[in-house]
Amino acid sequence: MALRLGGMRAGSCWRAARGGGGGLSAGPGSRAAGRTCRPPGAAGREPSRGLGHSPAARGGPRPGTGLSGALAGLAGLAGLAAAAFGHAERAEAEPRSPAARSRSPGRRQDDDDDDDELGRRCRCFMAPPVTALRELRARPGDMKTRMELLVLETQAQVCRALAQVDGGARFSVDRWERKEGGGGISCVLQDGHVFEKAGVSISVVHGNLSEEAAKQMRSRGKNLKTKDGKLPFSAMGVSSVIHPKNPHAPTIHFNYRYFEVEEADGNKQWWFGGGCDLTPTYLNQEDAVHFHRTLKEACDQHGPDLYPKFKKWCDDYFFIVHRGERRGIGGIFFDDLDSPSKEEVFRFVQSCAQAVVPSYIPLVKKHHNDSFTPQEKLWQQLRRGRYVEFNLLYDRGTKFGLFTPGSRIESILMSLPLTARWEYMHSPPENSKEAEILEVLRHPRDWVH
Repeated sequence: MALRLGGMRAGSCWRAARGGGGGLSAGPGSRAAGRTCRPPGAAGREPSRGLGHSPAARGGPRPGTGLSGALAGLAGLAGLAAAAFGHAERAEAEPRSPAARSRSPGRRQDDDDDDDELGRRCRCFMAPPVTALRELRARPGDMKTRMELLVLETQAQVCRALAQVDGGARFSVDRWERKEGGGGISCVLQDGHVFEKAGVSISVVHGNLSEEAAKQMRSRGKNLKTKDGKLPFSAMGVSSVIHPKNPHAPTIHFNYRYFEVEEADGNKQWWFGGGCDLTPTYLNQEDAVHFHRTLKEACDQHGPDLYPKFKKWCDDYFFIVHRGERRGIGGIFFDDLDSPSKEEVFRFVQSCAQAVVPSYIPLVKKHHNDSFTPQEKLWQQLRRGRYVEFNLLYDRGTKFGLFTPGSRIESILMSLPLTARWEYMHSPPENSKEAEILEVLRHPRDWVH
């Protein structure tokens, strides 16, 4: 199913503004009066210390991590979630009355009573939660509930910011279901005024791991005990790739995810993963410093060693081996974070999710009206070709999804730009702006010291 421009589905906290393209404004409705949508992780921001990860993860990125690696592309952009697509439903453009909302795609009868705090929060999302409100209410302190709300809030926050900047096309919102359990929400803005393509998707899936997936996890040092060959799991995350039109406005990618496995004896293993990285066409020193400093500030709330460790991990992971260069100027990347406690790691992921908009949106606002030459646009297309090469050849989630039977290719490849270019034996002139960014991609820099 090819994604096309459509209406943005929003709760009564905001609506797609008519006459203003894709911008968002406060929506009407008596129940929304005097209330604003809370940002992700609005509660519990106390700094914590000592984040770590499992022994298998301490050496940095590893190739071939299978299903866990696929979750690096979770939320419909790649991996398990996309591979397990069932069917999608297109959401509508405008918020509806409470009665009409009860008939919205994916809405269940037990969701009708939404006057409590959780119901009001959910009306701020791009679509109703994947999990029934009745179940979410029954386990408010469970990490699966908290993480699902975090990824939904992050999706809504980022989509809102992008639509306000673009002022042109609106997000289409596709809600999908997975027959084995769970589903997701894919939001895509395409051919806007500012953004050529922007996808922000979430997935909340559950079921049983295959024996092959369990073997791959065991190869990474995880001791997983199955019962009758079955290993129940739950996984959820948010993932996004944003491609602006202007070559002076950078591309960004981020994803944050949570994975939980229940063993035969009832013991549960869990871990978090994710990251955020920037891919500019041209180097702008101020932009690079701002982006990395914002991520460092988010990391520093939870430990001074986190940013340098995860910055290096990012530089190592997003490496196009056959080109000898990184995909971009990096950011942070981590996987298998499972210590010192679930609460502390969750708060760290909250901080990272909250850093997406302030790290990126100012850069787009700064550059989306910059003038550019045909040569600069050509260079952007060539750099996008490198982006495609990494995603198709090296990204673990994309590769897992492409080789999974029944996968939904549209969702796996949603991270790719609308346009890209490859030229035979292209090489930029020495001392040019194009050569400057290549030098940084080949030799990563420390941007904050």
